[in-house]
Amino acid sequence: MTKGIFITFEGIEGSGKTTQVNLLAEKFKAEGFKVLKTFEPGDTLAGKKIREILLNSNVPINSLCELLLYFADRVQHVEEVIKPALKEGYIVICDRFTDSTLAYQGFGRGVSIDLIRNLNKMLLGDFMPDFTVLLDLQAEIGLKRNKDINKRDRFEMEDIKFHNKVREGYLQIASIEKERFLVIDAYRPPIEICEEVHRKISLIFGL
Repeated sequence: MTKGIFITFEGIEGSGKTTQVNLLAEKFKAEGFKVLKTFEPGDTLAGKKIREILLNSNVPINSLCELLLYFADRVQHVEEVIKPALKEGYIVICDRFTDSTLAYQGFGRGVSIDLIRNLNKMLLGDFMPDFTVLLDLQAEIGLKRNKDINKRDRFEMEDIKFHNKVREGYLQIASIEKERFLVIDAYRPPIEICEEVHRKISLIFGL
């Protein structure tokens, strides 16, 4: 494979993104593909510092500051990690990307969607995922899953209305960009989800 493929997983808190990233990566590796797993925010040296601020609920930051920190992380991530791997023919599988910013800062926080899209265009040009999997489930279920594993960060502290807005935002984004998105019922067994995602990607990209 001369040109890499950029795949992202999106969804609310507790939707199972990390599990699916790991399962899909192992499946493609077993088939002999070069695979890179990555995530946002924080998968660069600069990004780790940014992540510490972003997810620390004890550090007050306003919505625009939060937005710009996410973009700072993303620019570094794309240039340092994602683009070089794609150039080398890797399947890059990323836990969260630009759609998270639209869903959380746009629909959730109420920051202008146009502002987010314009910033994305200015900073990243036309660079977008080749394929995105949205793991969808009710916000209450996702939050309970994370509570059960004692995950507490800035977004875990938000009320249920915020997380419902984020979920609705994701579904709106997916409905607009149907060709890029696969919306999956995240209640299903993880292996079953992975099998469907793998089949879909293999078919679309001729793997």
